[in-house]
Amino acid sequence: MNVLFITADQWRGDCLSKVGHPAVKTPSLDRLADDGVLFARHFSNMTPCGPSRASLHTGMYGFNHRSIRNGTPLDARHTTLAQELRKAGLDPVLFGYTDTSIDPRGVAATDPRLLSYEGVAPGYRPICLMLEAAAPWLAHLRGRGYGNLQIEDVYAGELGAPAMFGAEDSETAFLTDQAIAYLDRRRPHPFFLHLSYIKPHPPFVAAAPWNASVDPRDLPPLLRQPTIQREGELHPWLAAHLQRPLGSWFKEHFAGSADLEGSRLTALRQVYGGLIEEVDHHVGRLVDHLARTDQLDDTLIVFTADHGEMAGDHWMIGKSGFFPQAFHVPLIIRHPRGARELRVERFTEHVDLMPTFLEAAGLPVLLQCDGHALTPFLKGEQPGRWRDAVHYEHDVGDLETGWHRTALGLDDHACGLATIFDGHHALVQFSGLPPLLFDHARDPAWLSDLSTNPSYALTRADLAGSMLSWRMRYADRRLSSALLTPSGPVGRFE
Repeated sequence: MNVLFITADQWRGDCLSKVGHPAVKTPSLDRLADDGVLFARHFSNMTPCGPSRASLHTGMYGFNHRSIRNGTPLDARHTTLAQELRKAGLDPVLFGYTDTSIDPRGVAATDPRLLSYEGVAPGYRPICLMLEAAAPWLAHLRGRGYGNLQIEDVYAGELGAPAMFGAEDSETAFLTDQAIAYLDRRRPHPFFLHLSYIKPHPPFVAAAPWNASVDPRDLPPLLRQPTIQREGELHPWLAAHLQRPLGSWFKEHFAGSADLEGSRLTALRQVYGGLIEEVDHHVGRLVDHLARTDQLDDTLIVFTADHGEMAGDHWMIGKSGFFPQAFHVPLIIRHPRGARELRVERFTEHVDLMPTFLEAAGLPVLLQCDGHALTPFLKGEQPGRWRDAVHYEHDVGDLETGWHRTALGLDDHACGLATIFDGHHALVQFSGLPPLLFDHARDPAWLSDLSTNPSYALTRADLAGSMLSWRMRYADRRLSSALLTPSGPVGRFE
């Protein structure tokens, strides 16, 4: 069986017309969901990009793989999905990137891979490697007559204005064309193709017509307090974070987080939605190509995103923190012999994908994997036991600037936060700051902290106990699952 594993970057889970978004239209993914399984409550286990993808490619929670920031090395003792598939004789190929930071202990101090967090997850063979500098795409643009440009030149311009390149020459179009060309020349099957789109990640610049394909009048209301000062009162970390300078591209359009309002924020949200619609269009091209070439009925298709995007909610841009907008992401899976038109409301997580891929390949699920294969859902079955809450993590530290030390008084090892969300309540536990408790049923925007409310003391205690049990249950077990006895080792070890 072939596998097409597609990830988009920074696509929040509510941005699908299939789940009722009022402005964004995603007909291709809607069709894929109708022909497969839509996991409506799927969550990334970490943000930002590198840590999230570390969970995707190792099947491990962040507290086990510990690649917790962009640039934090991924321990070489952790095997990856691609390595396991390669051991089994497959050839996992990559179009795009994985943002996997190399373990420095196994390479020379002069190794150029130590200068970037944009490494490739071990086991993948890059066919079209698209790092932030986007060298293959820029070469394509030169060949198309756009000139000798750098990435900053390509994405310059007024917020909301159409990009300087045509829609047929966008990053998303280019990478899709490369993947289709590979599928045309790839023989024999099966294949395992990981297609990692950078969009809708910033810069929020889109070619026409995608820059204006979303009607701004249909955008949903922002979920936030009326002022940034009120928002910051929720928690010390949030107050400090909202005072941080915005990223380099955003600085050209917004003075700071307090400036995230009015017509410019509307234009940003409109383009963000348009970039989503563009990716959806090209996913449709890929699926249609598989159908035309008689490969669709022998291909497992998985679509998800590494993490979400705040998009102005809570006066934030990006994916830092603990709000669900940064962690809830789409997941659609079409198994060639699986269920159709099924919507799963159980909680699923990124760590579930590696076990799912391994089972699909006929391989055993490793002890390393913290998740559980989604195979029963893909068959239209309900597993007897399943998680009743979702867990995700984030690290607020910045080792380059030391921001966490000066702004929050945190040492380098007290920057973590972990969230447990059971659909009714959410507890955010910080390693060095006060916790937060939200009543999701009464406060779906997560605006009011109830952690010190006596009426919620039992709820907080129950969630804290559940989080502790989660940590204990999923602590590394690759050797703890075995025992040396006079008769020899018993159990299982890796």
